[in-house]
Amino acid sequence: MSSDLGKISDALTKGNVDELKEVVQQALDNDAVPADLLNKGLLPGMEAVGQKWKNGEMFMPEVLRCAKAMSGAMDILRPRLAKEDLGSAGKMVIGTVSGDLHDIGKDLAAMMFEGAGYEVVNIGIDQPNEKFVEAAKEHKPTLLGMSALLTTTMPRMGEVINSLKEAGIRDQMAVIIGGAPVTQEFAEEIGADIYAPNAGSAVDLAREYFESKA
Repeated sequence: MSSDLGKISDALTKGNVDELKEVVQQALDNDAVPADLLNKGLLPGMEAVGQKWKNGEMFMPEVLRCAKAMSGAMDILRPRLAKEDLGSAGKMVIGTVSGDLHDIGKDLAAMMFEGAGYEVVNIGIDQPNEKFVEAAKEHKPTLLGMSALLTTTMPRMGEVINSLKEAGIRDQMAVIIGGAPVTQEFAEEIGADIYAPNAGSAVDLAREYFESKA
């Protein structure tokens, strides 16, 4: 089993999509516990990827390959994990605000959170304020993430937070925001809970936030 976990982490950090899916499937065929493959193989591997990215040891194309590999492995594991009803680290709704068509950073953050054990609902790009509210009402997330890559669309983040307040559900979730033009000062100005300068740091910042509230 330990050799399988090592192979899983190794294939993930190399971004080898086909090898990772093959190793995960073989481990399952050999009666490995799905939760162990996730918690002791995939999650440590994804954490290592995030750390390397933050340290400048990996670049965006490499991280995207690793995230794609993680996503492929989760496609195999997810049905098995669902049967075991393991719960998750939390639930996240994430999207790019209205008027903004950028998705790489948002999708990478979504994959990072899924890799950290979150159940992630990715509502896509160019989402109007009411779509964030509808998704929050439907999925009841612990975390709502918004991305904006344009200075002209940044104000939409504040509008979404105000819409959550008007709907009476703002206090039911933490709000995390990010994107190239976004700053800590802007996050504080609009009342967001967490500012993530990049997708690699987002999971750690969210974890620190929730630990501080525990």
